[in-house]
Amino acid sequence: MDWDLITNIILIAAIAVLALFAVLALCQWIKTKSFTKIDPELRWAAVPIILMAATYFIFDHLLIWNTRPNGSGEPSFPSSHVMLVATVFALTAVVIPKYIKSKTTLIILDFLMLALTALVAVGRVLANMHWVSDVLGALAFAAIFVAIYWLIIKKLIKGAKHA
Repeated sequence: MDWDLITNIILIAAIAVLALFAVLALCQWIKTKSFTKIDPELRWAAVPIILMAATYFIFDHLLIWNTRPNGSGEPSFPSSHVMLVATVFALTAVVIPKYIKSKTTLIILDFLMLALTALVAVGRVLANMHWVSDVLGALAFAAIFVAIYWLIIKKLIKGAKHA
């Protein structure tokens, strides 16, 4: 089984979800003619994505922590595939309940995103592209990024209710 190919396909799917969020936000911006009128869940979704990109840059170009187990000498910590997929799918799980009201659909989507994230995490190790520590580090970063996003959104929602 070509784990590298499988994980790359899932990565592309996560990037497509991210692009869908960007298009939705752009449509709202065009329709309302105001950046501040974009749904805050979409507008603030940029925060974890920017944090993820900065983390990738720092560890890929400045702090080379580990190299790949396949001997290529390329930086491997944290796994960018796992970090991106976990961040985007966890972010999606927080954002989509505003747009999808069916509990059954939400449960199915959450399970699917969790399963795909687990598949990428295991697949990157099986593809000999990452150490387990690279994958665990990526999952930890993704959890931190989405927790920051969730705290921002909760603060905004609480502030909106009291305004």
